[in-house]
Amino acid sequence: MAEANYTTVTLQVHRFTPRAERAERARGGSPFARKSSPFGGGADASARRRPRGKQWVQEYTIPARPEDTVLDCLMTIKRTVDPTLAFRYSCGHGMCGSDAVSINGTPTLLCTASVRDWAKQPSALPQVDDEGFRHIGSERAVRAESEVTATGALSIDGADRTDANAKNATDAADTAAATSAVSNTQTTSGSLGVIELAPLPGFPPQRDLIADIDPMLNQIRKLTPYLQADGVLATTSEGKVDVFEYLQHPDQLAKYETLSNCIACGVCEGSCPVFAGGDAFIGPAALVWSSRFINDSRDTKAMARMDAIDTADGVAACQSVRACSRHCPRGIDVGEEMWQIVAKVRER
Repeated sequence: MAEANYTTVTLQVHRFTPRAERAERARGGSPFARKSSPFGGGADASARRRPRGKQWVQEYTIPARPEDTVLDCLMTIKRTVDPTLAFRYSCGHGMCGSDAVSINGTPTLLCTASVRDWAKQPSALPQVDDEGFRHIGSERAVRAESEVTATGALSIDGADRTDANAKNATDAADTAAATSAVSNTQTTSGSLGVIELAPLPGFPPQRDLIADIDPMLNQIRKLTPYLQADGVLATTSEGKVDVFEYLQHPDQLAKYETLSNCIACGVCEGSCPVFAGGDAFIGPAALVWSSRFINDSRDTKAMARMDAIDTADGVAACQSVRACSRHCPRGIDVGEEMWQIVAKVRER
């Protein structure tokens, strides 16, 4: 019975194999070249360049169930079909954030994306006919609309009611036809659909679905993502230790508790149209980590932290697009946090 639940799914994987590096020849520098960039260009700028290599799209059709995750499908391919396929994962439960990729053009985690939610079923109807016309509905829906419209022409008194019935009948017929088409396609082909996979946008690929997220991690490190306290809260006036922990009120904890759930997966940065490898914008992930400690009542370096992000590539580069909030796997409203931290920096 378990085997009967299996159908197939097709994964279109954007693969990448880097070209072997070769020693670069020393070149004479230009006297007019800038020695540094205000947007973070430095010694590691070469690491952010997109590496050269072979790129292609490879399709894998494997047995799968609707409740399987995309990570399960990749593991099946890795173990039984193609051991050369490279991707990153760790816990498999959405807690580590190491398996962030682009699925159907949307940054998300492999382990939390199910086949049922992401498989795209190809349309069973041609979009354009032989004469160049595109049909929005099915033949059944068009025929039902014609019949109801003809019936409405015979009745003048009930014109409004007939028009409403015509619209309802058309919508119902169109929905039923679409559902029937998808069901027939699944029954005929036995396929759940197609899923397109690509490396996380905004980062240079290392191999296949593995992206180099070091630029993001370096930006987070620059903002000292750890608690900095001078110990005043934990000592008495005589300098003796009063308590062995920093006490907080629940209201103080609520200011940063959600932010502390950030796992630095890079999904927000892959969604951000401004972030591009950490050159012109330090990215929403770094600002979230900075905001987490700025809002922590135990931290005593809030002003220094706000000075560190009040730069051309810091809060000034955020355009408030809020694309970073749409797909955060930890439920953080990143766009709202960006707006609040910008307001704090300007009001200080």
